[in-house]
Amino acid sequence: MDWLDEIKWDADGLVPVIAQEQGSGDVLMFAWMNRDAVARTAELGQAVYWSRSRGKLWHKGEESGHVQQVHSIRMDCDNDVLLLTITQHGHEPGIACHTGRHSCFFQRLENGRWSSVEPVLKDPATIYKR
Repeated sequence: MDWLDEIKWDADGLVPVIAQEQGSGDVLMFAWMNRDAVARTAELGQAVYWSRSRGKLWHKGEESGHVQQVHSIRMDCDNDVLLLTITQHGHEPGIACHTGRHSCFFQRLENGRWSSVEPVLKDPATIYKR
């Protein structure tokens, strides 16, 4: 897996990853991957991230069922950011955010305040088994 050696990992062995929806071009989320997560993502064709808060691999959708099918993995010109082109499965429209929204980028700065500009598509309490 020499291709993994070309990625510039940060001091914690992580690389930032952006997940972009194939059809709409919407940026759905930002997360981190370690070497194992990138390798598993390429192997499975589904997004596997590194959860910094839990300190373990996180197969997107393992609890919620909102799996990300990966169509392509791209690397930026500095080799230190990855871009996944994905299809978000598990709900229509796809839910990528743990808040039950389509995108994690649902807050917009308007007149000096952050406003939620995307609706909650499904109550997170019904999605996650906490």
